[in-house]
This record gives sequence, structure tokens and C-alpha cells, in this order.
Amino acid sequence: MLGEARSLLTPLAAALYDGDDAAIAKAIDTAFVPDATVHLCHPLGDLTPTGLAEIYAALRRAMPDLERREWIRMAGQDDHGHLWVGSGATLIGTFAAPWLDIPPTGHLAHMRCHDFFRIEGGRIVEMQALWDIPELMMQAKAWPLAPSLGRDWHVPGPATCDGLGPHGANGIETRDTIKTMLDHMKRHPSQGGPEVMEMERFWHPRMTWYGPAGIGTGRGIAGFRNWHQIPFLAAMPDRGQYVEDITYHFFGEGDYAAVTGWPNMIQTITDPGWLGIAPAGQRVTMRSLDFWRLERGLIRENWVLVDLLDVLDQVGIDALARMREFNKARPGFDPDTGHAL
Repeated sequence: MLGEARSLLTPLAAALYDGDDAAIAKAIDTAFVPDATVHLCHPLGDLTPTGLAEIYAALRRAMPDLERREWIRMAGQDDHGHLWVGSGATLIGTFAAPWLDIPPTGHLAHMRCHDFFRIEGGRIVEMQALWDIPELMMQAKAWPLAPSLGRDWHVPGPATCDGLGPHGANGIETRDTIKTMLDHMKRHPSQGGPEVMEMERFWHPRMTWYGPAGIGTGRGIAGFRNWHQIPFLAAMPDRGQYVEDITYHFFGEGDYAAVTGWPNMIQTITDPGWLGIAPAGQRVTMRSLDFWRLERGLIRENWVLVDLLDVLDQVGIDALARMREFNKARPGFDPDTGHAL
């Protein structure tokens, strides 16, 4: 069952690696049921499979040599009996024309994507996908908000180079390890200091936490805490307190696990604010699509994408509009609106 689910993505992955618009549209039409729900990150929104093909076509107009290079593909059942396939990849190409009014660089550009697919009857009935649009904005020197605390870079695939599977047994065990780890993480700060998370019990001493652009990567437990967790929890200490309002989808295969929720976090931005966002006391939802890889029972790598543009939109910050203010002085953009001509 898992092998068949993983194989369902093979023609689509091949088309996105080396195909044209027609090949991509055909692969999407074959893999998806016609009324499948496609959830993409802000500002791309909810689409049909046909709309997804149009998004790829628009991105290919900006990057004519677009490739999607996949480095994780895993499948598993969640606690609700749903079958999911998670795919981690990087979209790369020569950024030759504007996309979403992000100015082209004329150079190779990259954008990480986490694409999750729910499978029924041998076809995709739902897609949830986060693309790291801020990563592309930063390469164009058009990120209009606070810099990352962590390291922004071209995030790699698994150190073991085995991300495409098959991954073997123990998926349920791996999934449950991650769920137990997260239960411990949620104990801080409501139930005590950092020690209640028991991080050394779950995380490898050489772990790497690959956060999205805008947050960045942290190396080791100290790097994860300094560059992400401490600022995150200082701003949103009620993280993990509204689980009854969230439906999680955890699944695992071999030493890999993944989760989605759309959204899978609810919390309130309070003092001292987060990522330069003022502490307005506003409750926000967050979409996060995550992969973990265990090594000898400990988490060695964790790939995380968060829809930061959506969070900003919820608190009234239009990052793309502010970016367009930058673009007014650039050749090829309207000096009044910042839109590409």
C-alpha cells in the first residue's frame, strides 16, 4: 500500500523535474481526482488541480528552466486511517522574469517546498503545500521585514541520502516517538522550565533544525533554542494550549515521520512580539508542514516550513505589498505601484 502511494507521485515528480507545461498539466490530471482540494500557501490560496497546473505554468514563465528536485518522499497512515504521502523538494531555476512581483535576479534561484498528498482509491484527493516564498524574496534582496535569527541558506536533503525510500518498517514507532516528543515540548513553559521538555531524550546532540526563511536554521539543541524556540515561546507562551481546535495528521515510514494540520498551531502573539511583529495580543493560526529523520532512535534532522506570509496577513501586514514599495525604483516595475510591467 505505501509503495503504491509513493509510486503515484513518480510521473508527477518526473514531469516537474524535466517536463513542459503540457506534461505537468497531464501528470496533475492523471494523479488528482477532478474535484481534489489543493491548499497552497499565502497568497496562492485554495485551488483546483487545474489551478495548480496554472500556478506551475506561471512559475515556469519566471523560471523557464524550472526543476523540482525531490529529496524526501515518504508515505504512511495517520491516526484517522488516512493515507498520506509527504514530499520534500527544492524548486530551482534561472530567475529570469518576475513572479508574484518578486524581481528576477537573472541567476539560479531556489525555493524549498513541502508538498503533502492525501490518497484515496489510488488518486490524490487533497494536497497541502508550503513553498518558501520568503526564501525567494531574500535572494532577490526584496525581503521587507526583520532578518532571520537563524541561518538562511539552501537547505539540503537528508544527510543519509536515503530520503526517497522505500524506508522500511517502524513507521508507527517513529511517528509515536515524534508525538511523544511534541507532548513533552508543549509542557514548557506552562508546566515548568526547559527541563520539562527532556530534549536530550529525543534529540541527537548534532541535530539540525531546518527552519523556513525568516526564521532560519539552528544547529544543535542550543542553536534550535536560541534562534527559534526561545523567541517563539517568549512571544507566544500559550503555544500548544488549544489542541482541541486542531486536527493533526502524523504519519511515519521507517526512520522518517511527518505532520500536517492546516492549521496545526493556534497561539497568541504577546509581549515582546515575534519576527518584528508587534505584540498586539492577537490569536493566530499557523500552517506548518514538517519532516523528521531519526538516527538510532534520536532526531538528527527536522525540516520545518511555516506559512509566515499567512501569519503576517492575519495581523494586518502585507509583506508582498511592502516588497512592491521596494520595487518602485527597479527597472521593469511600475514606479507608482511596484507591480511588474
